[in-house]
Amino acid sequence: MIEWIQQADASVLFFIQEQLRVSWMNRFWECISRLGDYGLFWIILAIILLVFKKTRKVGVTVACALVLATLINNGILKTLIGRARPYEVYEALIPLGTIPIDSSFPSGHTCASFACALIYVRMLPKKYGIPLLVLAILIAWSRLYLCVHFPSDVLGGFLVALFSSTVVYVCALRMEKEKK
Repeated sequence: MIEWIQQADASVLFFIQEQLRVSWMNRFWECISRLGDYGLFWIILAIILLVFKKTRKVGVTVACALVLATLINNGILKTLIGRARPYEVYEALIPLGTIPIDSSFPSGHTCASFACALIYVRMLPKKYGIPLLVLAILIAWSRLYLCVHFPSDVLGGFLVALFSSTVVYVCALRMEKEKK
């Protein structure tokens, strides 16, 4: 099963590199990926929401989801699994942009982006939540386009984010119910 996943991962990345990469789009995908660096975009957005009373609950919930997701993803899973990056495994895969040196599984960019975006979709009006979810999808795709993550890394990051955001969201709903 693991061998099949590794073969599928490699096949997808080689397809992206050989069929979907176009030089005039490289810079765009590097910039999209940078929005996920250190979760900074998501942290700044959460801080902005914390400033205003009307959006403070959303800001707190996002911050908690991001902390939980980061602890699980980067603090536990990346350390335990220690998976090599695609370009370390397959010399023919050429990474673009900033070359990460930490473990590959799960994707931290994907995890942070979806941990926040899934809260925004649940708690903000759709006109704000959906574009942020689209941004999370673009960031996740950029990690594949740049060949710095395997597809299963991105899926793993998404699953950690889904778990973390759901746990935090349910806790926030329960706390809100208890206040009333």
